Amino acid sequence: MSFKTTLCATSAALALMTGTAAVAEDLTVGYFLEWPMPFQYAKAMETYEEAMGVDINWVAFDTGTAMSAAMASGDVQISVSQGLPPFVVAASAGQDLVIADIAVSYSENDNCVVAETLEIDASSAKELEGKRVGVPIGTAAHFGFLKQMAHFDVDISTMEIVDMAPPEGAAAFAQGSLDMVCGWGGALRRMKEHGNVLMNGAEKEAAGILVFDVISAPSAFAAEEGEMLSQFLKITAEANAMWNAGTDKAKMIEVIAKDAGMEIADTEATMATFSFPSTEEALSEKWLGGGVQDFMVGVAGVFATAGSIPQALDSYDASVDASYLSAVAD
Repeated sequence: MSFKTTLCATSAALALMTGTAAVAEDLTVGYFLEWPMPFQYAKAMETYEEAMGVDINWVAFDTGTAMSAAMASGDVQISVSQGLPPFVVAASAGQDLVIADIAVSYSENDNCVVAETLEIDASSAKELEGKRVGVPIGTAAHFGFLKQMAHFDVDISTMEIVDMAPPEGAAAFAQGSLDMVCGWGGALRRMKEHGNVLMNGAEKEAAGILVFDVISAPSAFAAEEGEMLSQFLKITAEANAMWNAGTDKAKMIEVIAKDAGMEIADTEATMATFSFPSTEEALSEKWLGGGVQDFMVGVAGVFATAGSIPQALDSYDASVDASYLSAVAD
């Protein structure tokens, strides 16, 4: 055990004996590479550390399901831009997580791509039956895949579905190992170089396929470090407001692109498909005020029907706590 770990353990023990809460000395936050967002400007400028007074360890992930596992193990305290479906899968399995904010809405930037050699489009989608598809199971892309196949009346029981993170799926797709592949961000851009989508963002939304990410945390951390979580949300909201205002985009984009591991042109193209709700919007009925909770029931129902989770919960109200974001708005 390291000295720092021993010190933290001792501090926690003293807190229990004195009845006072231990204040976290550092924080581990999960995020995605090739998924450019305004918070990364604040991340690169070390605004979080300066405002919160803690050391922050930023850890990159490939999928939201990996984020859930890291939060379950206690290795990650906050996940930025975790897909709602991975959150629903974890919550349905009994993992005690909480949604604290809406990170981004992006119907155009999460999709499935059909190999161009097949010449299959929306009018011939039934021909996908019997095909091999790479899907990151339990993610937003998986939910979108299930909903699209249901929309086109494609029998997925006939398909060979391979669980693959988007970067690996894009590589396999480029090599011709998959007939269809699903993903997001930079991986999705690479997928589109070798195929076509069946539905665009507007068509997906019309079919009830919403795609958005949340800022999540283990419930225990949120309860113990509520002020810290609210501070994190406040800085994130300020970065979003700065981006949405538009006046500083040129300054921000270069920093965000570098932090995301992307070219500036790709970063601009990706972020043009993103929407970052303001604090007031996130607290509205459309989002944390009830819309997210209702949508989770629908997501869980799709996953339960597909056999991806044993069963859906009757309600996901307990998995959303807007109080931490409300503290930012007050």
